[in-house]
Amino acid sequence: MTAAAESTPENPTGSAPTADAGEAVRPTPRPGPARPVPRAPRAASAPAAPAGATDAAPADQEPWGRVDEHGVVSVREAEGWRVVGEYPDGTPEEALAYYQRKFTDLAGEVSLLEVRHRSGGAPASDLRATADALHAKIDGAAAVGNLAALDARVRALTEELTAASATEAAASRQAVDDAVAARVVLVERAEALAARDPKTVQWKQASAELASLFDQWQAQQQSGPRLPKSTGQQLWKRFRDARAIVDKHRREFYAELDEAHKTVRDQKARLVEKAEALAPKGEDGIGAYRELLDQWKTAGRAGKKADDALWARFKAAGDALYGARGEREAADAEASREKIDAKRALLVEARTIADEPDLAKARAALTAIQRQWDEIGRIFPRDKERVLDDDLRRIETSLRTREETDWKRNNPETKARANDMTRQLTEAIEKLESELAAATASGDKRAIAKATEALEARKNWLSALGG
Repeated sequence: MTAAAESTPENPTGSAPTADAGEAVRPTPRPGPARPVPRAPRAASAPAAPAGATDAAPADQEPWGRVDEHGVVSVREAEGWRVVGEYPDGTPEEALAYYQRKFTDLAGEVSLLEVRHRSGGAPASDLRATADALHAKIDGAAAVGNLAALDARVRALTEELTAASATEAAASRQAVDDAVAARVVLVERAEALAARDPKTVQWKQASAELASLFDQWQAQQQSGPRLPKSTGQQLWKRFRDARAIVDKHRREFYAELDEAHKTVRDQKARLVEKAEALAPKGEDGIGAYRELLDQWKTAGRAGKKADDALWARFKAAGDALYGARGEREAADAEASREKIDAKRALLVEARTIADEPDLAKARAALTAIQRQWDEIGRIFPRDKERVLDDDLRRIETSLRTREETDWKRNNPETKARANDMTRQLTEAIEKLESELAAATASGDKRAIAKATEALEARKNWLSALGG
């Protein structure tokens, strides 16, 4: 079979060497007019071979190729010489060089495959397919060189790739198992969310968790190993159904929440209208406003946006009422300045009552001050009034204490009882003194101690009564 003509730096004439691995060693007859190509000069000698060919064993000095007088090129193999083609338009050296380059190309492909295997940049199964193709390509190749050694390299590499493919397959199966387990975790977490009572779910948090689970699912699907179709479809159906249930519960929850918010919103709107209607009453409307405020606190939530807007109106209505009170209190405080000064002057006068020994005069003076105090009237703010009232009350309390003490001392009945008690104690003391003298004379220590103790007690009581 004749190869197609090609023009290369090694074959500048564009003439076509022919190659047919199945031809016998006998030269193929050259057609005449059918191939009008110029013939390159031939060497007069028979087959010529260059010095050592690629991949030749160091001990083997016999050339791997030869060229006969007709330009037929053969390669040496274990079974003998095999014709690889012909190169009729060049020298034997050029013919051999052409087919040696074919061998060099094959050897380069083998070396490249070995490098790719060592670098680990491609799956072993893919490299094995390439090795099988190279093996088929080397078998009966139209090339000159140690094809047997080159094929041996390919076979050795194929064995390594076969073992590596088995390891990769096991790792791939394990990766698939791990990916299935990871997907199952995502499915079970999604189903757990779907199984929860919608009324107890924090939907903002649950929605974020479900979105995270879906992102993880997509990430595993994009970067993880491909799952078996049936397993992948089954897991996805469970995950999709769980998402659908969660979405359904969420929509129902928010629909109910919207309805509840609408009810509360209407109720609070009515409270706002009532609060705003209190404006003409001014300070007198504060009591009614407080009742409305209690109802507001128990009304519930109407949604943040609605609550904020309604509360702003409700608070403004209350501020108007309390503002009216503030204005009135400010006016009262201004009007109370002179009253405060007047009551402070009365307090200065009232403090001198404590120095009055005559209780009747002291009481009369205090009564006159209290009458003037009441005539001055109320003072604002109330805290200042309380301070002044407390000061006057302490003066009145002090005077009352003095009066009670004096009354107890000068009460006729009290005096009579005191005189009778004094007489009894005096008689008792005289008797105890006699007993003590007798005990002392007798030397009875026990009687002496008893009489002494009793005598001291009676004397103390008499001293307390002023005797």
